Formats: sequence, C-alpha cells, structure tokens
Amino acid sequence: MTSQERKGVAFRALHAGEAFVIPNPWDAGSGRVLAGLGFKALATTSSGFAFTLGRRDGTTTLDEVVRHIRALDLATDVPVSADLENGYGPDPESAARAITRAAGAGAVGGSIEDFDPDGHLYDVPHATERIAAAAAAAGDLGFPFTLTARAENHIRGHPDLHDTIARLQAFADAGADVLYAPGLRNPQEIRAVCEAVTKPVNVLALPGVPLAQIIDAGAQRVSLGGGLTWVAVRAMADAATAIAAGDLAPLSVDLPLGEWLGD
Repeated sequence: MTSQERKGVAFRALHAGEAFVIPNPWDAGSGRVLAGLGFKALATTSSGFAFTLGRRDGTTTLDEVVRHIRALDLATDVPVSADLENGYGPDPESAARAITRAAGAGAVGGSIEDFDPDGHLYDVPHATERIAAAAAAAGDLGFPFTLTARAENHIRGHPDLHDTIARLQAFADAGADVLYAPGLRNPQEIRAVCEAVTKPVNVLALPGVPLAQIIDAGAQRVSLGGGLTWVAVRAMADAATAIAAGDLAPLSVDLPLGEWLGD
C-alpha cells in the first residue's frame, strides 16, 4: 500500500468512527503544529491560504492551490483534504480536473461547492452534474478519495434550509461521500440537515456553540474554516500594536518547536 493509499483508507475510516475535528492550517508550518498536537487529519482553507498570498478568499488559482496541497502533504504524515472552492471553473469538467489535480498533489479528500465566484449559486441540476463529475474522477484514482459536496446557501445570503437539504440530498445521490453546508446557524439546523441525509455531515464550527452540542446534533466532522488563521493574525496584530507603542512583552514566548517541527 502506498503512503497515499494508506492515508486515503485512514481518512475514510475517520468518517465511520467517532465524530472528529479537522483543523485547517494555512501553511506547512501550521500543518506541522496541528499534526504534532495530535489531530488525525487536516483540511486546507481557501481563505487562510489566500491570506498567505496577501489576497482575499476566492482569488487563488488551481495551480497555486495544488502547490499548497503538495507542501502540506509533504510536511505531515496525516491525511489532507483540500478546499477546492467551485473547482476553478463552472463546468463539470473543471470540478473533475480539480479533484484529479488535488489527488496528484497528495490530497486524499476534497470539497466542491455550488457557488460561482461571479456571485451566483448554480441551479440544482447543474450543481449535481458537477458533483457527479467530481465523484467519477475520484472513483478513477485507484485509492479511497473522500469527496465532500458543499451547499453554500447559508454563507451566500440565501439561508433557505429546505433548499440546502434538497441540494445535499441530490449531491449524495450523485456520489458525494460527505455533505457540508457551511454557515448553519444553530444545533437545530444542524440536526435537521443530519436527519435528512444518509451520508456523514461536516459542520463549520459555530463560535459560542460548544463542540459537544454540534456533535450531539449529528455532525460527524467539524471543521474550522479560516478560523485558526484569523486567531493567529489577530494575535500577531495585537502583539505588533503593543510593540509599536513600546511594549516588547509580547515577544516573550516559549514554543516547543522541536516537538512540533522536529530537530
């Protein structure tokens, strides 16, 4: 079994066991730290990665993301799943190509969403055709690749739970392994989604809602999106502001880098 096959099997198995948190590193160093802290898998964050390039979310290219995936995969021994946004193109062929290229860079999972960067949700038949193409590409890889299908309603100004559920059900029928509706607002919405579908559900962590409540509502996987990136950026900005005012105390940190990054 190759390393990627082993990671693919391990990642698939996580979705059949106890609910788990999958954190989102923004670069290889943060990935090493998270793996060193014991997390069993990692997922890229489109917004966090775009920030490392000095850009806003939705402005990276597939080539840039592929390089990012490869760096994360080489940095750790844990499975990596990739946020592939809309597949970097509106057509089904783009979604399929994004899966193939992400896998070629070492990913053993990836997500495709139903929102176009031009600012509109794809209609359900077209969105479903894109997921079917991505699922077919994943099936041709020769190892377990976990495809996540995302319904973007709730973070794109259209919080229609009925439509979200209908989309996720269609995506499941089209071959998605995991279903994801980022932006669900409370445990009641999470529960409604989880009870309406037969595939594992990923939930974006909700600030102020305990992890136990999210899992109790039915989530199998809990991701953090760009959250950790913004925590780190906030800490840096606060420290830099204090330093600019003459306070060097924020520089007094002691990190176990040897433990996280190796000797």
